[in-house]
Amino acid sequence: MLRFLLLLPVLALMAACATKDPMTEPLADLGAYRLGHNVLFASKARKGPVSRDAAPEEWEAVMRSAVQRRFGEYQGNQLYHFGISVEGYMLAPPGVPFLYKPKSALIINVTVWDDAANAKLNPEPKQFTIFESTTGGSFLAGSGHMRSKEEQMAGLAANAVNQIEDWMVAQKEAEGWFQPRPGAATTATVSPDQVQPPAE
Repeated sequence: MLRFLLLLPVLALMAACATKDPMTEPLADLGAYRLGHNVLFASKARKGPVSRDAAPEEWEAVMRSAVQRRFGEYQGNQLYHFGISVEGYMLAPPGVPFLYKPKSALIINVTVWDDAANAKLNPEPKQFTIFESTTGGSFLAGSGHMRSKEEQMAGLAANAVNQIEDWMVAQKEAEGWFQPRPGAATTATVSPDQVQPPAE
């Protein structure tokens, strides 16, 4: 993990520029999916070598909000829970425009739980490396000059939701996730502030 964090500044500079905004894209086809518990942990997050500081509580709040806003829109009748941990991050500080223009990055692990089966859909956590989207201004001057820490975190959280959703769609098609099952439907609801994890 430490070696990977040391490489984050280099990888971030090589990242693709455009990422769709999950808040404006139509919902994907996730079958019977409906968001249950939305559990975030960031207490063990490692900060990259060139980064602004961010408290674990800040990461948990911004990620939980992004997940709720996107996945809370799905109206299936089978509950699935998220367990998401923030493993590492780099929030680009102001650099030297046109010379050193770091981009922000985020590493997360994601587990999806099937409520009816009381079991993980992915036995091993799925790891994502997320980079912030580039605008004309941030490309020229660097993210640290153009965006506040809060804007960087919100952008990374939105891009994380995008990647998680794409992965879930791929798993639905390849592994049959979120298919309607006898006995799995529920009328239960889970409010956004219910964040206790499902039982191990």
